[in-house]
Amino acid sequence: MTSQHELVFDPELIRRFDINGPRYTSYPTADRFIEAFNADALTDWLGKRATGGGADKPLSLYFHIPFCNTICYYCACNKIITKDHGLSAKYLEYMGREMGLQAASIGGTRWVTQLHLGGGTPTFLSHEELRQLMASVRAHFELVPNGEYSIEVDPRKVDFDTVRLLAEQGFNRMSVGVQDFAKEVQVATNRVQSFDETRLVMDAARATGFSSISIDLIYGLPKQDIASFDRTLGQVLELSPDRVSLYNYAHLPGLFMPQRRIVESDLPTPEVKLQILQRAIRRLTDAGYVYIGMDHFAKPDDELAVAQRQGRLHRNFQGYSTHAECDMLAFGVSSIASVGPVYAQNHKTLEAYYDALDRNELPVLRGIELTADDLLRRAIIQALMCHFSISIEPVQTEHRIDFREYFAEELADLEEMGAAGLVEVGDERITVLPAGRLLVRAVAMVFDRYLRANRERKRYSRVI
Repeated sequence: MTSQHELVFDPELIRRFDINGPRYTSYPTADRFIEAFNADALTDWLGKRATGGGADKPLSLYFHIPFCNTICYYCACNKIITKDHGLSAKYLEYMGREMGLQAASIGGTRWVTQLHLGGGTPTFLSHEELRQLMASVRAHFELVPNGEYSIEVDPRKVDFDTVRLLAEQGFNRMSVGVQDFAKEVQVATNRVQSFDETRLVMDAARATGFSSISIDLIYGLPKQDIASFDRTLGQVLELSPDRVSLYNYAHLPGLFMPQRRIVESDLPTPEVKLQILQRAIRRLTDAGYVYIGMDHFAKPDDELAVAQRQGRLHRNFQGYSTHAECDMLAFGVSSIASVGPVYAQNHKTLEAYYDALDRNELPVLRGIELTADDLLRRAIIQALMCHFSISIEPVQTEHRIDFREYFAEELADLEEMGAAGLVEVGDERITVLPAGRLLVRAVAMVFDRYLRANRERKRYSRVI
């Protein structure tokens, strides 16, 4: 019998079904949010946590720190390139105001079991600024002992003292940006970072008690080839991170200005890119890493692998998570909250973000309140993305539908994937087969009502 995480890499199937589509860190996806959902709407839903089943829900907190010292040409994040800590000092002041407004509006518990600092580059912050931010967090929320507290780290700007400070402030998980160790790739993307710098940070994290360290890699970058990326993989395996994220570089220079500095002729061909991915998957799985889904691999004893085996894995705006029960509050520009049946995204520019807080308003740009159909499809897409299967009877019972009648068109669309060996549609469950697991985004897209109504997919990256 095929194990939960087994993969079959079939280049012909990948070429056939490799389409543009969302990454499903949420459903509906953020591009479906509407500006009619505003600060008042989020305030109402924060208050409603105190009623019904939401009062005892723990919280997950996300903080977006947009500042970076230098620009990485591949970057598609919302960031501000600066060396001016006057900007970050003001930003932290306003982020403190936002925490105050949300905390004042919130009903129910303020217990926090998960916290994440993303960016940008969170380690742009000085030691004093990091202390200030975490003091502000603790002034408004209660961080439970042994929660999951993580931060994204740029090893080029971090030393042992910084890692020790992070541990003292409660951080116990770290995501280390690498992308590629090949010097020519680093020069072509304006991110030159040595193996020794990276190892120093990871050694420091282990020495100060971090329980999980992840490395981020990107395939498809300029100047990459199979041999050079294979050497990078060897160096990554030497570092032995608990998790590896292997992202597909989506070259969208029309959307992301820094990417215009990348020479398109330097990008690997689709065929080479596919071979790089195939080699990477083989090396990681041969080394004992479990394929979690999408771009993520983890050691068998890592929390993500354990959660997947136990059916507890969840997917949110930070990727895969073990905290499905949390409401997620978000702070800072462009960050996205998930509270009950609603999503809310903050303003994307500092000016608009500060203006809203100066008016004593939550800085909400747009959001959405999910319909019964949205909640149903979200549950299905979550099950596919996290567990590669949908159990039909529980979905029918919880959402009071006849599954085959409700999804007649979707099931008809799955027939081609079924014939190709990507999925198996049985009486009791729909299963993504080993040959379909790399293409799970394409399977999930079948159940996306918004995409079915509007087939425009150019805004999304390719599945592989």
